[in-house]
Amino acid sequence: MPGFKDIVDQEQLKEHLQNAIRTQKISHAYIINGEQYSGKEFIARVFAQTLQCEKGGDEPCEECHSCKQALSDNHPDIIHITHEKPNSIGVEDIRNQINNDAMIAPYSSPRKIYIISEGEKMTVQAQNALLKTLEEPPAYVVILILTSNVNALLSTIVSRCVVLNMKPAKDLLIKEFLMQTLEVPDYKLDVCIAFARGNVGKAKLLAVSEDFDQIKNEAVSLLKNIHQMSVNEIMEHIKRINEYKLNVEDYLDILAIWYRDALLFKATNDANHLIFREEIQSIRRVADKSAYEGIEKIINALEQAKNRLRANVSFDLTMELLLLTIKENS
Repeated sequence: MPGFKDIVDQEQLKEHLQNAIRTQKISHAYIINGEQYSGKEFIARVFAQTLQCEKGGDEPCEECHSCKQALSDNHPDIIHITHEKPNSIGVEDIRNQINNDAMIAPYSSPRKIYIISEGEKMTVQAQNALLKTLEEPPAYVVILILTSNVNALLSTIVSRCVVLNMKPAKDLLIKEFLMQTLEVPDYKLDVCIAFARGNVGKAKLLAVSEDFDQIKNEAVSLLKNIHQMSVNEIMEHIKRINEYKLNVEDYLDILAIWYRDALLFKATNDANHLIFREEIQSIRRVADKSAYEGIEKIINALEQAKNRLRANVSFDLTMELLLLTIKENS
């Protein structure tokens, strides 16, 4: 059953929230900042449930009426902000669901808690509307803003909130979590953990993904045969990943892990710590053929390609530049 004890790593963040509960020094507003899938929603739910728990401890009892309501998403005083536009939280969303509602006393609990997921999607007008409540909140109001980009929030919003930044979880703790909760086989664990880079939710998604093994195999096939393929053939290969649920950035991360393995093997000549250990012969060929500088250029080019795609640079142009760099340096 969910509680602070079930949050993987994030010790400083957990300690801060539980200490606030123990000392009853609850801020009127928090920003939880972390990557997509990193567990912000889970943390917010645990915090909200604990604050409303009738037993008053620093873990939710999961047995009282309030906890049962929270667990079933039916708690009248834990309000999840919704928005009709998928990429935007508008001013009316904030006015109707927070500003106008906050003036009404809690229905059955000591507090009224508002959870704004994807806070970075709030328009400037929506954020300015939220400021009105943040500046003079009723004593019973707690607002939790969850975001993957705290820089998208106005400085006036940030200055009125306690900002809690999530950190990458330790690989060992993610491994224990996957083994205990999902019984993920060893051969899949290392790839999922390396790929997730400390993001527990992402590791979990990969571990249960039916597509992930297929995508990984396609990526490895591309890397093994890239020198025999034309740019058009490679582009067609990469475009096929749109058929899967994994996005292009995730695919590029798989390629980056391959080249990090090549760089590590070139430096150590030791296969024991490689993620793609089963492909040691191909990794060895890349390591023998490529210079250190060449492999590093490819890894940097993969990161640059992700940045270009985020900036809406043409997909075809971005991929062509990347593939030329790979061909020239591997």
